[in-house]
Amino acid sequence: MLKKNHVASLELLFEAREVAKKNKWYKQLFLAQNNIANNYYMLLDYGEALKQHLESYKIASNHLEDAQIMIVLNNIAILYSKEKKYDKANSHFNKALVLAEKYNDSLKMSLYTMNLGLLANEENKLQQARAFFNKSLQFSKTLDIRIPTLIGLYNNDLLLGNIKKARSEAEKLLANLKNEQNNDNRIDLSFIIAKSYLQENNLVKALQWANITLAEKPDLEKKVELYALLSDIYFRLKSYTIAFQYKDSITISNTKLNTIKNGKLFESSEVKFQIQNYKEKLIEKEARIKSERKLFYSVIIAIVFALIILLLIFRNYSIKVKQKELFAKREQQITEFKLEKEIAENSLLLEKEKTALLEKESLKNEIQLRNQRILSRALYISGRNQLLQDILKSFSMLPNLTENDAIIKNIQALKEHLKTDDNWENYVRHFDEVNQGFIKRLTEKHPDLTTTDIRYISYVYMNLDTKEIATMLNITPAACRKRKQRIEERLEIPNNISLNTYLLSL
Repeated sequence: MLKKNHVASLELLFEAREVAKKNKWYKQLFLAQNNIANNYYMLLDYGEALKQHLESYKIASNHLEDAQIMIVLNNIAILYSKEKKYDKANSHFNKALVLAEKYNDSLKMSLYTMNLGLLANEENKLQQARAFFNKSLQFSKTLDIRIPTLIGLYNNDLLLGNIKKARSEAEKLLANLKNEQNNDNRIDLSFIIAKSYLQENNLVKALQWANITLAEKPDLEKKVELYALLSDIYFRLKSYTIAFQYKDSITISNTKLNTIKNGKLFESSEVKFQIQNYKEKLIEKEARIKSERKLFYSVIIAIVFALIILLLIFRNYSIKVKQKELFAKREQQITEFKLEKEIAENSLLLEKEKTALLEKESLKNEIQLRNQRILSRALYISGRNQLLQDILKSFSMLPNLTENDAIIKNIQALKEHLKTDDNWENYVRHFDEVNQGFIKRLTEKHPDLTTTDIRYISYVYMNLDTKEIATMLNITPAACRKRKQRIEERLEIPNNISLNTYLLSL
């Protein structure tokens, strides 16, 4: 139902855009273009949404006023921040802010400075973020902007180490928002309070506020952060079973989140395909109208030409008319036959291309989803082993350890469990099923590679960066880069070819 609504909405918007473009109604054209971008944003297709917003920016820059330019600059900046392209996001937010300051628009100035502050918090530019939040509070007159700005400021205090101040202010604001219908602000505030208590190692209070936050029913992305916080709390409380359960919850929530995102991306692909099909039908209809108009003019010319011939050669009237009619009919039949044949061939070719495109997109999404499952499982095993190692470390610090045979036996069992690698064969089998036997081809060509080398290469093949691979292998980024260099030497890769390029050629 959602997909049909988006298709119908986009079809109407594309029609409205074409009408506005033909009549040079630039305000209507801008609105239609902006709404098209928002539809793709709702489908989580940020790339297509950005493309459409950039088109809106061209329209606004060439034909409209600064008020419309401010709106689209803010939208573009938000999309860049979603993609973690902070430099471009900052640039567009600042451009929007300059225009807001030019017209002394306090509402827009408060919104854009708040957005700049939130972005600076993400980049850990804490003093800069604080300056933006204070500036936003000077201009903000509505609670819709003022409350998120205050929350960003309290989070900034927490990041700067002003723990008690952040908690005190957050508790005051939270008390005033008890009856608010939108619980997003309450979730953010209680989360700040929980983190502040954890930083002070007040585990009971941290657990209490974490559970209060969970009771507000946050979305999946916020739940992942909350489960990580709860796992950390229970680990410090030495409740390892519950800590493991929350780590499992992180994996499950990430899997659900990836499933939702992949579903939205697939839905977006289907919508774009149907919209493209709709555009092609419009083009085909226009071509048919042009062809019919051309045929009509050709007939008119033929009739005029025939009349001229009749006037000039009256004596041969009947013979010439019959010959002309036969010739025109035959030419028309041949033209129609060729046209029908060409249309049929083009339709068949288009259908084949569309089918191949859908199959390719479906296969790509399926491979991406399976690789996400493999990564989630590998990350779970890595986290489990890390937790077991931490438990072993805490056991080793117990007094009179050598006198307790039961504990020594359990420590030995945990160490033996860490040495095993029963999941490796399953990992290889699932990875080769998803990636067309990549590991099999790799080991046939390079039989001297170790299991650790193959695991590292598989993560590179899945396009993970150095930091992510280091996390998966429980090593530092520096050690990860050294391992990459050692593997490149072992594979005898030339200096002018990267490891990724070499692996894709296997």
